[in-house]
Amino acid sequence: MAAACPCRPIAPETAAARLMGVLWFVSVTTGPWGAAAGGAEETLKCEDLKMGQYICKDPKINDATQEPVNCTNYTAYVQCFPAPNIICKDFGGNETHFTGSEVGFLKPISCRNVNGYSYKVAVALSLFLGWLGADRFYLGYPALGLLKFCTVGFCGIGSLIDFILISMQIVGPSDGSSYIIDYYGTRLTRLSITNETFRKTQSYP
Repeated sequence: MAAACPCRPIAPETAAARLMGVLWFVSVTTGPWGAAAGGAEETLKCEDLKMGQYICKDPKINDATQEPVNCTNYTAYVQCFPAPNIICKDFGGNETHFTGSEVGFLKPISCRNVNGYSYKVAVALSLFLGWLGADRFYLGYPALGLLKFCTVGFCGIGSLIDFILISMQIVGPSDGSSYIIDYYGTRLTRLSITNETFRKTQSYP
């Protein structure tokens, strides 16, 4: 024979009060008060700020190379200024309250390696003196230049092909450098897939 349960039913008001107490405890321990009790959050580094929280200056362009003046190993840096009332750690590791006029960090930007080869000169040589191989001599391909000179630009067909390839920037200087082209002009951007870029594409649905 089963024993009778000595428990009494809980009043709805009591159950509601207990539930509110549990919810209050959870909100205190996991909310901003709990975070304050467990220690303040670490200040973000300025380079970790989101778009719209900082502004970067345009790079200073070298007139001779048409690339940023501090371009080294395909990378240059521009000064970035956090927005007013932003608090973050600058590149020196100091926590700073910014007013909008202080440099917070240096942002890396890509740049190109150039070695004195002008795109305009290469196209002009290919157009007017391509049948003599002048374009290939200029870009550092003496063997092809001599062959074009001896065959009058492969009877004109090779000159036409080279003009198209140079104009489309498919054929460049023999040393692997890039053409000198106006920084804010039309440039060819080559896209490549690496393990890192492939992983980034897989992170998006």
